[in-house]
Amino acid sequence: MRIEEAIKQREFSNPHHKAHVNILYTAAGLNQHTSAKLKPFGISVQQFNILRILRGRKNEASTVKLLTERMIDKMSNASRLVDKLVNKGLVERRTCSEDRRRVDVFITKKGMDVLHAASEAVELGIGDQLGQKISESEAIELNRILDKIHS
Repeated sequence: MRIEEAIKQREFSNPHHKAHVNILYTAAGLNQHTSAKLKPFGISVQQFNILRILRGRKNEASTVKLLTERMIDKMSNASRLVDKLVNKGLVERRTCSEDRRRVDVFITKKGMDVLHAASEAVELGIGDQLGQKISESEAIELNRILDKIHS
């Protein structure tokens, strides 16, 4: 479906404006789809992002500041998200032995298990949302263009 039909707008002021709205609309749709895939696991897209960052750290210490820097959604309150993940038993906070003012965040075994299952669901969703609609070469070209926009 064309963006004009999706948002019921006849025309845009120029192709760049249309592209901007199209990217925002598409991102919102992908985010909603991912949220639905994560719902059975009781985690949000932002919490999923934090768990993935922690998994990628391979048991290296992570501060809330580091998590914020690496998150996709920079407007998220990483400290609040970590608190929620701690309450769910998916991450733990530990006082740093070298600097008692610093608190490190680590993913737990339960967090790894939830992340593994949630990642499988999200990957299947990506196949539904993108893999069936654009080719691999189109995905490569789309990535090239998107990288150019945010570089």
